[in-house]
Order: sequence, then C-alpha cells, then structure tokens
Amino acid sequence: MERKWGNQGFPLPLLPFLIIVGFFFLFPISKVIYLSFQANDGAFTLSNYETVFTFPYNQGFIGSIKIGLYTAAISAIPGAAIAYFVDSRGSESLKRTIAALNGVLANTGGLPLAFMFTAAIGRGGALTKFLKWCGWDIYAGRFSLGTFSGLLIVYLYFQIPLMVITFAPAIGIIRQELRDAAASLGATVRQFWLKVGFRLLAPSFIACFLLLFASGFSAYATANALTVGNVLLTPLQIAGLLNGNVSASQLNLGKALAAMMILISALAVIPYLVIQRRVARWRVT
Repeated sequence: MERKWGNQGFPLPLLPFLIIVGFFFLFPISKVIYLSFQANDGAFTLSNYETVFTFPYNQGFIGSIKIGLYTAAISAIPGAAIAYFVDSRGSESLKRTIAALNGVLANTGGLPLAFMFTAAIGRGGALTKFLKWCGWDIYAGRFSLGTFSGLLIVYLYFQIPLMVITFAPAIGIIRQELRDAAASLGATVRQFWLKVGFRLLAPSFIACFLLLFASGFSAYATANALTVGNVLLTPLQIAGLLNGNVSASQLNLGKALAAMMILISALAVIPYLVIQRRVARWRVT
C-alpha cells in the first residue's frame, strides 16, 4: 500500500510555516552568531566578546537587565490581579472589551508611545501643566522621560496589558470544583488561596514574569525615541553600531552584542514556553 507523504510522513501543511521560520528566524540568528566570531578579515576571534564585557557595553547589559526586571516586577502583580478579577467577576462583554483594549495597549510602542507620553507628561505636556497648576512640579527634581525612571514609567504602559493577556488563560486552573471541595473540607477562602490557589497559579505567574522580562529587556523603539542615547541600553548600543558608530577594528561587535541578547532572551523565553506547555496540560486534565 502506497504511503501518502502528507498524511503519515512529513506534515505538509506545516511546510510554509517552517520555511518562514527558517528564513526569517533561524537563518538570521545563525548568521549573527557566526559573524560575531569573525574579525574584519574573516578570521575566527573572541575579541568581539571580550569587548562586550568592557565599558560601556557591560553597563548596557546591566541597564537592559535592570529595566527588564523592574518593569516585570512592577507589572506582574497588578496585571495578574486585573486578569483574575476580570475573568472571575466580569461579564462576557466586559471580558471582550478588556481583551481588545489590552491587545491594543500591549502592542503600542515606538514613536507613537513616545509621543503620547511626551504630550502627556513631557516638560510641556498637558498633565505636567495641570499638576504644576495644582502645585506639584514633577520636573522640580531630576525626573525626566529621558532618564531610566522615566523610561520605566513608559514601559508599564505595555507591560501591564501584556501581563493581563498572558496570565488570563491561567485563571481557568482555579475551577469552581476546587473551591467547593476545599469549602466542604472546612477550608476558608484564605486557606484555599494559600494552600491551593497560589500554588496552582505560581508556575503561570513565573512564566509570565519571564516573558515580561524578555519584553522589557529587548524593547528598542520607545527607548530610542525618548532617551536620545543618554541611557545605556544594549538595544540602543547595537543600533549605534549598525549606524556606523563602531571602531574600524571591530566591525562585528554589534553582532556579538546581538548574540548575547539572543542568549539572555532565550534563557527567559524557553522556560516560559516549557511552563506554559505544562500548565496547558493541567487545564486539560
């Protein structure tokens, strides 16, 4: 009996997807990693990575890691709380509205987001003038949208909605049957959450935290529009190198920085995917 390749062998419908992933994802990554180990003459070298761990590039990694961790830590709990209350207490119309709104907010970035915050809380922004009229000058100290703290506030605009979107599916683990069973055994609401609820949601929470870190760590366009290079972040340093601000002796230094970013992002995203896959199995069972 003749075997059909599309049915029992290679999954033929996946071929376009695999081609796209290979050409636009795997090939560029492998090319960047390959070039990061090359000197200007094409010879193998580790000098690019040695430079990565020197000033100012090491400080760029520290700044990117810090803003990723800070925005994830600040956004995780409010985002999880919003996701829970909307899912457990909201109507279907409210859920659809919140989902659509979060989808828009989580995908808003770059120049539009920078313009929105500049128009709102920039030095001449509408909210800044209103607060100053009320007696509070937010620029009386060292605050500025172009600083690390200002960038941190802007990132929360898309980090909190991203947490709501990614954490909302995990709420389904907390089934009504579990609450009823705990109540029948004499457990209070507090005991249920401490002994059962938080433990079931912890893997999803950690996974979403890792995703938020990767999002904040790798964000570029908004930071580039607001900071004008006065905050050391690795994505901005890579952009500077690609624009020609590079030593003539290390033309592939930007590739080494990009390879290190890929590694750090993978350390966050891969555990996220693994945890989410396991949580999905729990929801099914």
